[in-house]
Amino acid sequence: PYADYLDNGNNKMAIQQADKLLKKHKDLHCAKVLKAIGLQRTGKQDEAYALAQEVAALEPTDDNSLQALTILYREMHRPELVTKLYEAAVKKVPNSEEYHSHLFMAYARVGEYKKMQQAGMALYKIVPKNPYYFWSVMSLIMQSISAQDENLSKTMFLPLAERMVEKMVKEDKIEAEAEVELYYMILERLEKYKEALDVVRGKLGDKLTSELQSRENKCMAMYQKLRRWPECNALSRRLLLKNSDDWQFYITYFDSVFQLIDESWTPPAGEEHSLEGEVHCSVEQAVEFVEQRISEESRSARPLRGPYLAKLELIRRLRHRGCNDEYKLGDPEELMFQYFKKFGDKPCCFTDLKVFVDLLPSSQYPKFLQQLRDVIPLSSVAENEVALPGDIKALQQHLCVVQLSRLLGIYHAMDRREKLAAVRELMFRYRHGLQFGKSCLKTELQFSDYYCLLAVHLLLDLWLEGEEAAVWQCLTLLEEGLSHSPSNAQFKLLLIRIYCRLGAFEPVGELYSSLDAKHIQHDTIGYLLTRYAESLGHYAAASQSCNFALRFFHSNQKDTSEYIIQAYKYGAFEKIPEFIAFRNRLNSSLHFAQVRTERMLLDLLLEANISTSLEESIKSMSLSPEEDDIPWKDLRDNRDLTVLFSWDPKDRDLSEEHRRLSLEEETLWLRLRSLTLRLVSGLPALRPPGPARNSERAAHNGVSSCRIDAVRALLRQLEAAVEAGKEFLEQQVQYPVLGPPPTRMAGFFSSGSCQCQTSLFYLVSDIYELDTNGLEDSAELQERIGNSFKSLVEQLTDLFNKCKGDLIEVRDGTLKTHPNLLENLVFFVETISIALWVSSYCDSVLRPFKSNLQKKKKKKKESSVAMPPVFTHFLDYVTELQTLTSNVIDHIKGLEIILTALKLEELSLKDTLLLQEEKKFTKTVQGKVQSSYHHSVQEIGELLKKRLDTIKKLKI
Repeated sequence: PYADYLDNGNNKMAIQQADKLLKKHKDLHCAKVLKAIGLQRTGKQDEAYALAQEVAALEPTDDNSLQALTILYREMHRPELVTKLYEAAVKKVPNSEEYHSHLFMAYARVGEYKKMQQAGMALYKIVPKNPYYFWSVMSLIMQSISAQDENLSKTMFLPLAERMVEKMVKEDKIEAEAEVELYYMILERLEKYKEALDVVRGKLGDKLTSELQSRENKCMAMYQKLRRWPECNALSRRLLLKNSDDWQFYITYFDSVFQLIDESWTPPAGEEHSLEGEVHCSVEQAVEFVEQRISEESRSARPLRGPYLAKLELIRRLRHRGCNDEYKLGDPEELMFQYFKKFGDKPCCFTDLKVFVDLLPSSQYPKFLQQLRDVIPLSSVAENEVALPGDIKALQQHLCVVQLSRLLGIYHAMDRREKLAAVRELMFRYRHGLQFGKSCLKTELQFSDYYCLLAVHLLLDLWLEGEEAAVWQCLTLLEEGLSHSPSNAQFKLLLIRIYCRLGAFEPVGELYSSLDAKHIQHDTIGYLLTRYAESLGHYAAASQSCNFALRFFHSNQKDTSEYIIQAYKYGAFEKIPEFIAFRNRLNSSLHFAQVRTERMLLDLLLEANISTSLEESIKSMSLSPEEDDIPWKDLRDNRDLTVLFSWDPKDRDLSEEHRRLSLEEETLWLRLRSLTLRLVSGLPALRPPGPARNSERAAHNGVSSCRIDAVRALLRQLEAAVEAGKEFLEQQVQYPVLGPPPTRMAGFFSSGSCQCQTSLFYLVSDIYELDTNGLEDSAELQERIGNSFKSLVEQLTDLFNKCKGDLIEVRDGTLKTHPNLLENLVFFVETISIALWVSSYCDSVLRPFKSNLQKKKKKKKESSVAMPPVFTHFLDYVTELQTLTSNVIDHIKGLEIILTALKLEELSLKDTLLLQEEKKFTKTVQGKVQSSYHHSVQEIGELLKKRLDTIKKLKI
């Protein structure tokens, strides 16, 4: 019954029942562990751990206790304790197959590969089953993969693994396919490609049956490594005769033909061409081979795309080599036209042809597109009306042509009037196409969705050219599209991007959660959420989105261990290195590092010196200025930057250079944020202890002098990072509108926030100096500190001035938002928070000085002990901070009133000829943006009020 209580989440009842049982049988191990699980789940971790260790110390060997302890340790995230548990059990019951295999899996969870190898062999000695032997072999391979020294892996671990498998081969004990796979993997890693090929082609290769063409694929890989082009060619030719639609083999076929031509290879006279049969080594043979595949395709029951695309691929390669005309393969334009006639009604037609359009000269584009249009069965009711498709096939064909028109730059060449007309036509076609999807389920996309997307892309072009109203129409059309096709991820992603560009984060949360991002997507598209939430003042949503991502990254550690264990159990050995690589890739993810850093900064912003002290907050995060846990050298950019569809021509699309620059910018920004966090984390340790004894103070000074060195070193790094950031921004990089969003770095510099934060950290260094050297002979230092205070107030006032202005304004009947003002406000709140943490450090240094002076005053009974100027400077500074913060709060209240009073319904979006159904979506969209700005301003105002309360406490 206890287990039932635990399974149903009734932990308190489970604890009560366990207690009852323990009164009767006080040494019942299992009851103690079940009670510990209940305690762990009700948040009493320390009690649970103590109880568990009490049982573990008795080294139990009963199955129930061991299983229950394993569950408990897993929930505690302490898998290393499970290994100790089973090590003890195996010593007591040395012949138990079950305990030995549990021990092996426990080592697998913590990645102890050497111990896994030993445990595998121990198991094999007790129960000589092949899988156990090969567990041990695989653990050797894992040692070779994880070895820092590549030489060691190639001279010790892998040769040993090879010898172990060879022993089994000689004794004819190889039973399963997984064992052959493992042998192949070892030989491949040792670069013994010839031997690996012999294994695959020999008797052992017969066991490779679970994957289609597994044997042939492995042979092909080895032929390529050995540069045995005749075999490559003959094998791919043979496989294409079997299946003329397998694209990967066309690629190897063409690669090998041209390699053989370049090597002037000729077939040996009077004997087999190669191990794999006949070889083609001339262009004529390749042309003939492709032509035969096409004529064969015409007789096949199902139309195949491979042969037709192979012909275009061959033309492309011949052009690349500068020899096309001699082999009359035909005109690419005509071939693509024929391809369109055959496959134009398939959604893949556009992506197939996209690869080959550069075979056409740009002067031919309009003629080519017209040729395609002419074969689409469209009909119009009246003479000058738009001709529309009568069925889904014709609609798909027309969509393909529209996509090609965008790709070939036809739409980009239009002027404003033509673009607006094209938008109207596309939306007309979109609404007409909805009739074909009336029976679609909610989870299915409408056939005409792409018309709507293409119209939005055209409007985005207009917006970037300065047409402010166009962006509102983008949102209107996307919201309309989403109402008909609620599962269209492209609509949602584009809405997310545009709302964020306009500074409205509120609608984004719901859109993102409806995307239902799974697993790895938290890393690949999570940046869409985390980039904007905090910077637009939605602090609660920012916390939540960081939590989503962090939950995934933290569970990845645990989950990967489980995948590895399953791979061992089922003999999927080749997957194990993949799982390890996957885990490493996630651990060094750029997004993971960003979210970790931003989450901690956000927590400090929302809590430090409000609900908990800065010191406690930093302690709970285990932060220290000396430690940097970001793997700078290995950072991996796992973002999916092409998640948004784009039909733009190459020169307007996302390039490799854009990717490189974006990664550089993200890394620079991460470095600035990480240094800021570490500098803040150094503040509490610099504080002098209260009225402590001298010995305590001396001990503290030792610690804090190390800390101030760390803080000063970080300041130098911050200066360098700021310089690097400024240099980067001088390039004025512009990413495509659907490419990566820029970081917050430009705003950080232009708002003055960066300059102000750096000055604050320099002030810390000066105050520390005053604390160490005392007030005597410090007139110059005091003056410097006084000037810093003055300059900081000026800088903060300047930062506030950059926040002034209307967030949303109505100009010529069009709405315009100013998200940069919102971002500056958020920077102001962050900078004022750092100013207050630094001020409370100043306060902790100056307060003891003041009380000492007052004591002296009482002793000497003099009324005129001069107060050092630093006190006055500090008090003035705190008063000015208070006034400034009050002013900002008033300004925010004013913004709230303006936002509430703004009547958006009266706006007319002129010149866009909005239809009635569009108008209701426009209202919705504008309402969402207004509400989001209102929400941002409220959250920023609330946080500033809490900060104002902390300023009021700063009176030395």
